[in-house]
Amino acid sequence: MPDRLRLALIIGTTGEGRFGDVLGRWLAGEAQQSGLFDVRVMGLNPPDSLPIQGRWDLSVEGVAAFRDQLAEADAFLVVTPEYNHGYPAGLKHAIDQTVREWAAKPVAFASYGGMSGGLRAVEQLRQVFVEMHAVNVREGLSFHGSSRTFGEDGQPLDLAATRAAAQVMFERMAWWGRALKAARGEAPYWG
Repeated sequence: MPDRLRLALIIGTTGEGRFGDVLGRWLAGEAQQSGLFDVRVMGLNPPDSLPIQGRWDLSVEGVAAFRDQLAEADAFLVVTPEYNHGYPAGLKHAIDQTVREWAAKPVAFASYGGMSGGLRAVEQLRQVFVEMHAVNVREGLSFHGSSRTFGEDGQPLDLAATRAAAQVMFERMAWWGRALKAARGEAPYWG
């Protein structure tokens, strides 16, 4: 089996008692167990918080570390809720502190929220990540009525189906991750 890729799993909300933490923990465990990735969970809450400031202001503590962690990753998995038919402002702010760190790397999404399961947020994020020169992975996970999809034990109620869907997503991410890592090794993306 090829070497494990470095996966940055980004929990894209700062809400208290957020479902994103439950989903993120489960996904991190599944990604690690897949044997395809070494996983780093990155949040937007303390102690992982990214301070609010103007774009490109690297003098603010935390921004350089955030960017370095993204730069080290071979692939990204963004966990996002849907708020008012979009994604959270904190997530957009974090993305806007970066550009080159995402380039020529795959990004997949796990979303949640209400009847849409966060799919409208993901469709908007796909456009943003194209601008970041990332490669969108088609497969993802969506949880409709998230509070009714996971048990108190932090496991999906339909574990077999959810695990199978996650595995397909991880395999696609790994394929793109290996292909793009090899391409970046042959020629730097930014020339």
